[in-house]
Amino acid sequence: MKNKLIGYIYLLLAALIWGGMYVVSKYTLSFVSPITLLWMRYIIAFIVLFITLTISNSKKGYKTAIKKKEWLLIVWIGFIGYFVSICLQFIGIKLSDAHTGSLITASTPVFVILFAKFILGEVFTKKKIIALLLATSGVIVVIGLDSMMVKHFFGNIVLVGAAITWALLSIYVKVATKHLDSLTITTYSIFFALIFTTPFMLYGHENITSIIGNRQLILGVLYIGVLSTAGAFFLWNKGIEMVDTGIGSLFLFFQPVTGAILGWIFLGERLNFGFFIGGFLIVIAVIMASKSEHSPIFIDADLKEIQ
Repeated sequence: MKNKLIGYIYLLLAALIWGGMYVVSKYTLSFVSPITLLWMRYIIAFIVLFITLTISNSKKGYKTAIKKKEWLLIVWIGFIGYFVSICLQFIGIKLSDAHTGSLITASTPVFVILFAKFILGEVFTKKKIIALLLATSGVIVVIGLDSMMVKHFFGNIVLVGAAITWALLSIYVKVATKHLDSLTITTYSIFFALIFTTPFMLYGHENITSIIGNRQLILGVLYIGVLSTAGAFFLWNKGIEMVDTGIGSLFLFFQPVTGAILGWIFLGERLNFGFFIGGFLIVIAVIMASKSEHSPIFIDADLKEIQ
């Protein structure tokens, strides 16, 4: 019970940090491109995490041995989660706004439930199906009532893609933590994400030295690199390791609350009717998906034989 409580604290802290990141990245993206910010985020995060991992291994007196299959899993986590998902997130935020971005990506827990069925073999229940429908409706309401057929529509669609790919990351992190510790997984998956990101950053030919003269921009990049990447990614992976994946993913909904409040305070963003209606539907969906259900619709073959 104590470990679960600590895991919940880790997940809560990660979600709160990410909620603030939506506002910080919205400001930062007005000066640099999404792919350049992503690259800077990962170079800073990898340095911090690698130093931390080296110190941790030194204290333990040994280095964690990583097998070939585990390396492939780490590469996949780095690609689908830290490269594809975060890149979609930055592009979506640049094209949309902070509070809508944080809300749409908060639908991730429902996608976690869906992927858990097919990847981890978890039971699909009535409540989970209803939750999927509700969350989908919530996302449609946010897109439709807030910006359907106007400038934010494409950005919101991109953010849905970010939510789906982050759900995949959470599933595969859970698989990886059966063999490796969270710090090792986070450090090396970010390293591979950095490798994937570098060619696109170099292709853009953006002059990142212009950041040096902007104090607020430097602080924004450090917040994104150190806190919301090195810190929050580790906290999230550690929390997912310690608690049930579906319940743990529920903490992502603290993101839109934080993002909405900070977006309203610092960016002057409006919280309109569509945001609240869509948010309410997603909250209900996430709560339903996280509760246990005793009447499954699909039951594994072994359970059928027992019955």
